[in-house]
Amino acid sequence: MTRVFSGIQPSGELHIGNYLGAVKNWVALQGQHESFFCIVNYHAITVAYLPDDLRRRTRDMAISLLASGLDEAKCTLFVQSDVPEHTELQWIFNTVTPLGELERQVQFKDKAGKQEQVMAGLLNYPVLQAADILLYLADTVPVGEDQVQHLELSRVVARNWNARFSPDAPYFPEPQPKLTPTRRIVGLDGQAKMSKSLGNTIGLLETPDEMWNKLRPAITDPARQRKTDPGTPENCKTVFELHKAFSSAETVKEVDENCRGAKWGCIDCKKVLHANMVAELTPIRTRAEALQANPKQVDALLAEGGRKARAVAQETIRTVKDKMGLDARG
Repeated sequence: MTRVFSGIQPSGELHIGNYLGAVKNWVALQGQHESFFCIVNYHAITVAYLPDDLRRRTRDMAISLLASGLDEAKCTLFVQSDVPEHTELQWIFNTVTPLGELERQVQFKDKAGKQEQVMAGLLNYPVLQAADILLYLADTVPVGEDQVQHLELSRVVARNWNARFSPDAPYFPEPQPKLTPTRRIVGLDGQAKMSKSLGNTIGLLETPDEMWNKLRPAITDPARQRKTDPGTPENCKTVFELHKAFSSAETVKEVDENCRGAKWGCIDCKKVLHANMVAELTPIRTRAEALQANPKQVDALLAEGGRKARAVAQETIRTVKDKMGLDARG
């Protein structure tokens, strides 16, 4: 069976952007591959944070993931810092990663340009990502379009390490991307990708009323001024894309026809979308409430996931050290 790895930062409760862009895909993949899914809390400490807040966000993320359908019987769900081999392998990979590759990373250039003092962790962030993936010898990594460059660096790192230390039979696979079937959805403001910090998304666990209060004013086709104007669904970059994610193919076709024919106004379209979102997300919210009432169960699941992940990680590190001559006692 092929092996899948993917990670998500502990941002607290999921929102519909990262649910559609990553987690819904993970749920579909977990029964088809040997799957490792990680809450990457080491990645979250490259910016200022409060320790208690990080703990809370980590558990809240775990609750959202489990409520969304990740099943500990079908996948390994764990917290990155519970497996110290991630950072051990990162240091090893630092020795085979060209500095120029890191400086060319688009996300580094974007973020570094906004910071007065750039920390080394921001530059080395992609090396830790490579270690995350290759520690589990993952063949496949489900990613969004914005992560493809980082995945390509993982392939470069694997290639460089193999060439130096395992040239006859490459040890690390060069992981392949599996793009999420849901394209990146523009936020409710129509300006940028969905983000809690920008306030342009909907929390996965929000109530139907809270969802409607955010969905109702969402940007639609800017050319459509009145209900009687024919619409252009492809210019409705948020609501129509959300229909594709939450509504059936039959409903999407109906939305398209009624919008183009001026049979529905934007509010009519949003009401149908809202009903379909509520139908899919209410069971998730119900499961989350049960998990929130039993935090010890969540902690126990994460601890067991960490033990399973570390067993694999330790075997990788043993092999790496042997090939690199780091096992000084033979």
